[in-house]
Parts: sequence; structure tokens; C-alpha cells
Amino acid sequence: MPRESLNGNGNFLKRRKLLSDVEIERLVRAFVDQGVGKIRLTGGEPLLRPGLVNLIERLSSISGVGDLALITNGILLPQMVRDLADAGLGRITVSLDSLDEKVFNEITGGQGSVARVLEGIEAAEKAGFKSLKINAVVQRNVNDHTIMNLVEYFRGSSHILRLIEFMDVGNSNNWNPDRVVPGSEWLKRIHDRWPLRPLASQYSGETARRYAFEDGAGEIGLINSITEPFCGHCSRARVTADGMFYSCLFASQGTNLRPLLTDDSDPQQLVNLIRRSWAGRKDRYSQNRGSSDNTDFKVEMYHLGG
Repeated sequence: MPRESLNGNGNFLKRRKLLSDVEIERLVRAFVDQGVGKIRLTGGEPLLRPGLVNLIERLSSISGVGDLALITNGILLPQMVRDLADAGLGRITVSLDSLDEKVFNEITGGQGSVARVLEGIEAAEKAGFKSLKINAVVQRNVNDHTIMNLVEYFRGSSHILRLIEFMDVGNSNNWNPDRVVPGSEWLKRIHDRWPLRPLASQYSGETARRYAFEDGAGEIGLINSITEPFCGHCSRARVTADGMFYSCLFASQGTNLRPLLTDDSDPQQLVNLIRRSWAGRKDRYSQNRGSSDNTDFKVEMYHLGG
């Protein structure tokens, strides 16, 4: 949550308003019944959730969950990652926007440090997570001058750096198109220094354009949702910590699933509601950015999740 929200202008949800582990398990089962096989826990910071290891264990035991992932700032991984691995977590993505400590602190508001994030990545490696995804959101005149250092640092490792165009998610992240660095610009800069070749998509709806270093030093991904929108083949849905279902990262309205997660609810009703909500979606925000159709107030990123 943005710092200004923590200074009296907003509050975190009370624990009783968050979905319980049982409710989340029911929710995941409903999605799996409709063919969903990839589940990702986001935040906020999911490692702060009490009992997260138990939740991972419950979700990993569901038949049909083929890919259980988590995205984190990495700071708490040294204390938790072995238990997460033992519980059945399959993949980890770490957010790291710069290796420059000053830039990192400006972006995070002084929370954590680069060293602690790198310690978390090392701990994940030792726990058996040999290939992490490292997400960096690039902003012009904020951290763009440090990105080539990130590329060089993770080049040659087993990890995959993904450069993400700065997106206008929510209403309070001070987005400006002038701060967007097109992925095509990074592709040229990186290729000029370390030649790249394109890789085929691994699955339908993959958001990242993948490239391999010609010298065999791993790969890199570019997520160009501003300059190359992929609304037409997006297959991602999101459910908030209090049970609201959104079919788009830029959504302004959602569907409340929580009333159908109770002990006496008919599981088929939940499945039907999810199916109707998804089938009726008309999300094209990125493709229509700047048009009169995109004037709605958007749900904030800290509420919706990454």
C-alpha cells in the first residue's frame, strides 16, 4: 500500500475480511474445475500472510494445479523458502527494479535493501529453486539508467530477468507515458551489446516476449503491455484478498465470489458465476488506452495484486 495510505489516509483490511485458507482452497478448486492449471499468489507481499506455508500445502495438493507460483520482494525468503519448497511451491518470481541502492530505496520508499533481496534469491537457489524470474518495472529517468547492470548481473545465471513497461495500473502511481521505455528500445540496446535471438512462446497467452543470448548465457523477457498490448489473447484473471474477481489488471469493477465460498454453498454455483463473469468480459483497456472508453476509475494495484 502506498506510504500516504499508511499515514492515516487508508487502512489495511481487517483479518476477518480476508479470505480464509479454506475459502481460498474452495476458490482454487472452482477454477481448476474449469481447466485453470496455473495459480500465482501475489500481493502486496504474500510472505507476510500468517500461515502461508499451510496454504501452499493445501493448494499444491489439489489435483489439477500444475503450476503453483509466488511473486515476492524476496526479503523474507531466507527465513521461509525451505518450508515453502517442502509445502509444494513450484516457482518464485522476485521483484527487483534496480541493483543501485539509492534508486532501489527511492522506488521502495526505503523498505528493505538490494542486499536483502539478493540474499533471498540466494536462499531460494539453495532451497532448490534453480530458475527464478526477476521482474523489473522500467521507468524513464527513475531506474532506466541502471537496467543494463541488472541485465549483466543475471546474464549467465539460471534466472530470467523480465523488463516490464511502466503501466498505468490504478490511479495513484503517477503514470505518465513519457516515463515508459518501450521494450523495443531495450531489445536493441541489449542486442547491440549481447546478441539475442527470439524464442517461441511456451504457451498460449504468454505475456513476455522471450529472447535467448546467442552465446548461451540464458534468456531475457520483455513485457510490452503499453506499446504492444496483448488483450486479445490474455488468459489471466485475478481474485483479491477479500474475494473480488477481476478479469483484467486495469478493471474498474469486479464480481464478489465470497458469498459462494461458505460451508453450505453449492460449488457448482461458484463455478457458474466464474464462468459467466469470464465469458462476459469485454476488457480491452491496453488496446483502447487514451480513448473515451477508458475513463473509468481503475482498481488500485495494491488492492488488486500483481
